[in-house]
Amino acid sequence: MVRLMVVDDHPMWRDAVERDLQAAGHDVVAVASNGREAMARFPAAAPQVVVLDLQLPDHSGVQVTTMMLEHDPTARVLILSASGEQGDVLDAIKAGATGYLVKSASSAELVDAVSRVADGDTVFTPGLAGLVLGEFRRIADGPADDPRDQLTERETEILRMVATGMSYKQIATRLVLSHRTVQNHVQNTLRKLQMNNRVQLTRWAIEHGLDEGGDGDDAKA
Repeated sequence: MVRLMVVDDHPMWRDAVERDLQAAGHDVVAVASNGREAMARFPAAAPQVVVLDLQLPDHSGVQVTTMMLEHDPTARVLILSASGEQGDVLDAIKAGATGYLVKSASSAELVDAVSRVADGDTVFTPGLAGLVLGEFRRIADGPADDPRDQLTERETEILRMVATGMSYKQIATRLVLSHRTVQNHVQNTLRKLQMNNRVQLTRWAIEHGLDEGGDGDDAKA
């Protein structure tokens, strides 16, 4: 049994998804009709998987995905959307979504996707997996320039500290900067690396070895 949250602004669709998932033996611990409700209920509900629509009346599903994973990086987000557009799919995956189904999927496909996502698999509607893999292969085969070359010395310095798990407050104290200045540097780094949240940034920094031997003790002003 998987603990689930369903977020969709269409009541009939939301209720149908909830019924299908409960009938399959899963526990729907919360529902929401918009991003604000979703974020208000998410912490207490602590779902393992969030079944999330992309088109919400206040925040986009991409924004909600980012906020949820910043709050709980262990949560899984399965996008269930009417859109199969390449841009929407890639934006969702870059934000951290673990799966993406279009709403033409059957109830059986949805139930199977929820179980697989809960187990850590990445799940896509047939045809979308190739699209995503092709895009990331294109990125991987692109110019060999080191993305770190885009960063200033200060941004790299702060990124090293983020990778070691330091909070913004700790970084600000270490570098004698304001909390706001540290946040601005991190936002600039996210923009340059085309990322959406600190979870992604930390993962990237660790993969590139920035968490090793550079926690800021020898940081330059």
